[in-house]
Amino acid sequence: MNPPNRPNLQAQIDGPQYLGPATFMKARLLTEPDELDQWKPDVAIVGAPWDDSTTYRPGARFGPRAVRVANYQPPSWHLDLEIAPFDVLSVIDYGDAVCPPGLADQSHEAIRARVGEIASRRIVPMVIGGDHSITYPSATAVADAYGRGRVGLVHFDAHADTGRESWGNLASHATPMRRLIETGAIPGKNFVQLGLRGYWPEKETFDWMREQGMRWHLMGELLDRGVDTVVDQAIGEALDGPEFVYISVDIDVLDPGFAPGTGTPEPGGMLPADLLRTIRKIVLRSNVVAMDVVEVSPPYDHAEITSQNANRCILEAISALAVKRTRGGKS
Repeated sequence: MNPPNRPNLQAQIDGPQYLGPATFMKARLLTEPDELDQWKPDVAIVGAPWDDSTTYRPGARFGPRAVRVANYQPPSWHLDLEIAPFDVLSVIDYGDAVCPPGLADQSHEAIRARVGEIASRRIVPMVIGGDHSITYPSATAVADAYGRGRVGLVHFDAHADTGRESWGNLASHATPMRRLIETGAIPGKNFVQLGLRGYWPEKETFDWMREQGMRWHLMGELLDRGVDTVVDQAIGEALDGPEFVYISVDIDVLDPGFAPGTGTPEPGGMLPADLLRTIRKIVLRSNVVAMDVVEVSPPYDHAEITSQNANRCILEAISALAVKRTRGGKS
């Protein structure tokens, strides 16, 4: 016999987007590893609500909740891809990593473990940050699951995030990409950055990046050569040896007019349409096994502009994965 609240719950799920459980696109909430084994989903959303590693405007700890619900249209049919993504793929919400405020090591370990539970089962984790420091434990978990040296990383950001430290903090949101390369989780030559601009980091850091074989494409290059041309090159660079791709999107890669709710906005960034099409292209043309979207700070987010763009980054990747499923997994 169904529990008494079951008809009401189903009515909430079938109702408008503002009604019912606050999971990503109203996806089923799972909380335990054995539930992953039982349901065997294709994609798992997981929150990483940590922002104590920010240097300027805080608030990204509230990002996972805001991004999950920043949507007023169910994903019934992708007009460009002509697919109903949630009819093709099993997508669940795996809740949040437990991130106690002020405890960086404990919180980063919780993120690494939570993402590892997903990636080790060959489920695609879609991680919602949190500040960009969460990419260090998240991408480490994915690299450990698929094999170090087998995962390339495509990184969208206004900032390189390759600092040696930030006022003595080695786990800052300004340092995760250096940590990933130093620990061997991601090969430097397969670390590709798109959209960099502004006034940081300094020359010494770029010298270190060159020594590691990193590749980057400044915002000016995207404008001069065209986004599609540069992205085609970036995919090849990320897969110069590895078989798999991790996508990391710092929402400040967008111009602040489209992403005001972020910790370190930098004028002159990408347009949302270009970012969404680019994510779609990378997923369609490579074997993307994980993704994160970070640095959404709801307290600064007028009219949910930033949260909605972040929500659509994830949904665009899921839709492209659904297309690949209908093609038998072929790029």
